[in-house]
Amino acid sequence: MSNHRRTLLIATTMLGGAVAVPAWAQHTESPDEPIGHHSGGDVPAVGETPDYVIPDFPPKKAAPPGQELPFFVFKPSVSLIGDWTGFDQDDANVFQMGEQDDDFQIRSMRLTLAGSIGHKYRVSYQFSGEYKGFDSDPDTEWQATDVALTFPIGSRTKLTVGKTKETFSYEMVGDSANLPHSERVLNPFFVSRNFGFRVIHVMGQSKRATVSFGAYRDDWDIQSKTDRGWDYTARVTGLVWDEPDDNRFLHLGVAWRHAAVDGTTSYKGRAETNLGNNALDTGAFVADSAEHFAGEALLNVGPVSFLGEYVTAKVDSPLHDDPTFSGWYVTGSWVLTGETRPYDRNVGYARRVIPTGRWGAPELVVRYSSVDLDDNDITGGSYDRVSLGLAWWATTRWKFGVSYGHTWLDRAGVSGESDSILTRIQWIY
Repeated sequence: MSNHRRTLLIATTMLGGAVAVPAWAQHTESPDEPIGHHSGGDVPAVGETPDYVIPDFPPKKAAPPGQELPFFVFKPSVSLIGDWTGFDQDDANVFQMGEQDDDFQIRSMRLTLAGSIGHKYRVSYQFSGEYKGFDSDPDTEWQATDVALTFPIGSRTKLTVGKTKETFSYEMVGDSANLPHSERVLNPFFVSRNFGFRVIHVMGQSKRATVSFGAYRDDWDIQSKTDRGWDYTARVTGLVWDEPDDNRFLHLGVAWRHAAVDGTTSYKGRAETNLGNNALDTGAFVADSAEHFAGEALLNVGPVSFLGEYVTAKVDSPLHDDPTFSGWYVTGSWVLTGETRPYDRNVGYARRVIPTGRWGAPELVVRYSSVDLDDNDITGGSYDRVSLGLAWWATTRWKFGVSYGHTWLDRAGVSGESDSILTRIQWIY
């Protein structure tokens, strides 16, 4: 990339970040139960809520322990997230993917109606309708994201029935708007939502481990255009090191997914952007099923954390000698003002940063990722990517961010390179 073009791109990015549309956040799918000094919910742990330099509504306060809830609890939520993405490509990358256009987009616009019904036995509900969004196919504009009921089974087990997330991959199980990196990389290996049921059990009084599994059938969803049969998923997580008073912990997890196939399958994905063409694409090929395996780790030491995942897909396709695909990433995060991501023991992942000072919490993020969809005679391509980002958690809801990434793509017998810059504004409520 020329110096002139790079300077123009960065300047335009900053301008885009300054004027982008305010964002309303995605609904969190379970109550926060953080590790360390946070008391739960959105309330900072110690003292009064800071008088943030960016205006915002007061944070939601968690109900006092033991307080009886009304029979019907209703919590509407709206999310609006704005992005501007810019690209710069060499000639080889243009040949591989076509020319990618700089553009602004509404990254997510979602209405969620959530809450619970009942007295001693409470059933939770979640209904979400969304335009675009993190958990949708970028080519799909409107969809029903979540349509589900959750039933408690004892004190530490929950059964969810309806259209919901599968229990596979930290990137998908977690709240996408709250991940340290801006975009997921392992999209070729999971679906965002599926129709069926899932069970999650939290183990032990200290809640240091979770076991979850699910069964899903796409043709039960009235929006589905496919009938692949049954998908099955399972995930096990544990805190193998836990020092909550110092916000230090090590989370490990493994997961499995059986992906049903209706005669042909395909794997494809963008290079950590929501705009532009797919960087990788196997095209449709004959297959009977696929087994996906994943490992995940999150090491948190106060304001510094390292998150990594590795996923492999073993496809049952005798015609193509049973190809195997893979993807992995490592993300490093440093919250410069000392805050940490609170760990949610109910679901086995970390939530968003809650700033404790008037000027919010800046977070530096670096990431390396790699996806390989080439094996045997299947040539979907492969890429490696490095990215650097800076996010500003201005309040308990507002977040402003900018990230730069460089991608090395091998596809169609050609090696190409590209740069991208992403700005984002979101408001998490």
